[in-house]
Amino acid sequence: MSDQSLSSGAAPRRKSSNWLRSLRHGQAVIVAALVLAGLMALNAGLSPYPLSYFDISFLASGGATSAIAAAGQTLVILSGGFDLSAGAVVSLVNAVLATSMDPANMEASVPLWTAIGIGIGMAVGAVNGFFVAVVRLQPIVVTLAVMFIVQGLTLLVMAMPGGFVAPSLASVYLGDTIPGLLPAPITLMLVLVALWLWLKRTGYGITLYAVGSDAEAARATGLHARTVTFATYVLAGGLYGLAGVFVSAQTGSGDPLVGNSLLLPTFAAVVIGGTRLGGGKGGVLGTILGAYILMIVVNLLLSLNVSAYYSTIAESAVLLIAVLAGSLRRDSTLSQRLREVTDAIGARRRGWLVGQRSGEDHRLAFTRPAETAPAQSFLQRHGHTLRHVLPAWICLVVVVIATQLVLGNVFSGWRYWDSLLVLSSFLAILALGQGAVILTGGLDLSLPWSIALSGVMLTGLVGGQDMGLLTALPVVFAVAALIGLANGLGVVALGLSPIVVTLAMNGILQGAALIWSGGTPAGFAPPSLRWLMTGKLMGVTPVIIFMAAFVALAIVLLGRTAFGRRVYAVGNSELAARLSGVRTGRVIISVYILSALCAALVGVLLAGFSGQASLGMGDDYLLPSIAVVVVGGALITGGRGHYAGMLGGALLLTAMQTLLAGTALPFAFRSVFFGLVILMAVIALRK
Repeated sequence: MSDQSLSSGAAPRRKSSNWLRSLRHGQAVIVAALVLAGLMALNAGLSPYPLSYFDISFLASGGATSAIAAAGQTLVILSGGFDLSAGAVVSLVNAVLATSMDPANMEASVPLWTAIGIGIGMAVGAVNGFFVAVVRLQPIVVTLAVMFIVQGLTLLVMAMPGGFVAPSLASVYLGDTIPGLLPAPITLMLVLVALWLWLKRTGYGITLYAVGSDAEAARATGLHARTVTFATYVLAGGLYGLAGVFVSAQTGSGDPLVGNSLLLPTFAAVVIGGTRLGGGKGGVLGTILGAYILMIVVNLLLSLNVSAYYSTIAESAVLLIAVLAGSLRRDSTLSQRLREVTDAIGARRRGWLVGQRSGEDHRLAFTRPAETAPAQSFLQRHGHTLRHVLPAWICLVVVVIATQLVLGNVFSGWRYWDSLLVLSSFLAILALGQGAVILTGGLDLSLPWSIALSGVMLTGLVGGQDMGLLTALPVVFAVAALIGLANGLGVVALGLSPIVVTLAMNGILQGAALIWSGGTPAGFAPPSLRWLMTGKLMGVTPVIIFMAAFVALAIVLLGRTAFGRRVYAVGNSELAARLSGVRTGRVIISVYILSALCAALVGVLLAGFSGQASLGMGDDYLLPSIAVVVVGGALITGGRGHYAGMLGGALLLTAMQTLLAGTALPFAFRSVFFGLVILMAVIALRK
């Protein structure tokens, strides 16, 4: 057989191999496209009328905002990061456009205002990129802090819904590119896909995938990893800005909260489209398909007369299912976790674990001081802890002195201190749960609706009667324990990202609270709970006495028990702790249960403080719960921190709020202030 015949036979095989390889790479996009087609067919089948051009145009515009924002989120996730500020940027752009456009000008320049919106988004993205790429902070902390800063700025721009957006934007973005044939939103999606297909083949796109796959290896090979990371956040911010322009065209007015509901759908769209959390695999095309899949699922529920309260539950369920499906891949986090567990089980069977060595205590060897070590002074033993705990308390003293100078009521009696301790009790309780989760290297984003659901359930069950507490409290805390258990199992058993699991849980709890209350919480807090939060016992609000006992127990739990030692061990290195005999899965599940129980306790106390519960009662506690932990000296990546510092952080932030409340600064400035505080604290206390 000649060489020519061999080569001619090898060519078809190479072509076939390349075709199969391309098919495997595009498998997620193909599946998403087939699912979208199936859902469209189902949606058309449920409608009594045939699918028309108007229906297609309506569906295209309905999912465009989420699709554009999710495209930006895709870039960030491909780089290995997370961006929680997307919805806040959309709201800011919408508020700026609605307050800046002249109502007398009905034909405003669409290119100009589009450029302004994209520019605002890119400016916010540049801030994110600077702290992530240059200062090298954790993306989750940076974007969470920036999210609250931007939300505060948005409220400063527009406190209430209103304003004016020129109809010219709607005519361009919601009209027809080709009348009767091609809606403008579909054209916009096609343009984004075309830009993405070009971008991924450039040097930037190749480096983006390399950084997402292994940032250290990318830097070692000479790639400009930091530059690409910075550019990624800038580009993502520009897409969020474009989403803000589009939603402005849709609504014709402004709403400072319009983007708040986008966080969960954008993450869900990214995952449904096949982009891998952690980076290195995926793309914008799949994300756009995922956004429309999610929108049609919600529309199908509405067409089946399912209450809109179930929409967030549906979005959360789709997100978890998509993440779980992606975790079944060989290269997934779940697969890696299963291999680690298998290795640990093998080591246990062979007797290689530290706790199995003969003659040794089963406690962690590295947590027990050597018996021959010389006696140390208090400063020698606790100097490292004090170095991170004391700054919060020193800053508290400075703020108290400043409050005395500005308001003049600090040292004139007990009233200031009583109020300070009562108001800080909520953050002090959350600091234990969120702090324990952060010490293990996780994060609990389900706190807002854990708080709200607990408060709504309590007031609904007790009906304003003290006798109802005997049955209501066990039910509320049992539900909270189940919430924490579900979060923990999602992280441990399924190997999913804590951010995704708790974000999805927050959406599920939001739907559960709406369903439970019917959209309007009923009932009132019982008199005994009201007395605990607002009454007096020898001139002291009773909850302060309760908090003294709580603080003592929290310090002992994290600092003096085997559970606390294991929490720190897991935070320093989960794999090392597992090989040392620590049942890390149980520890992680336990901290999420503890966090949910603390959130439930805060929900109960907030209901007693205000006399009733509200659906948004937990919204203001997510960032502060993280801020008090970080300001208190804890390392956001886990393994370092002390509850005494977290308590100081809770008192410090509450004292700051009191000082700000006595000034002429707008209330919206509080979000800006919290975001700045947490950024400065992370920079000052990082390793």
